[in-house]
Amino acid sequence: MRQLTGVISDRGSKYAVSGGPADSREAVAAFLKVLKKDKKFAKATHNSWAVLLADGTPLKGDDGESGAGMVILRMLEREGLADHVIVVTRWYGGKHLGGDRFRHVQDCVHAYLADLPG
Repeated sequence: MRQLTGVISDRGSKYAVSGGPADSREAVAAFLKVLKKDKKFAKATHNSWAVLLADGTPLKGDDGESGAGMVILRMLEREGLADHVIVVTRWYGGKHLGGDRFRHVQDCVHAYLADLPG
């Protein structure tokens, strides 16, 4: 599991991004279970995620951050990265971010992809 914490902080909200191999819905569930063993991630407001399976099947979850899973999924499709789940975690800081929240999700995924080896 790769994690980048403290990627973005805006108006009290904090973002982190995590990811790792996942080739099925069960693998995603197992990944999220491991991630949430860390109390910090279990208590996060949102753990939005997406994965593009090798057969082309898209899977995503917004976890209450409406539209965030689709943002991650589109980026995975553009990157051509299959069987790899990316989770963007947000701790809500008390102020609504409006459309900026989607830019923050994109920035987290960009940071994660830039940090991948190879």
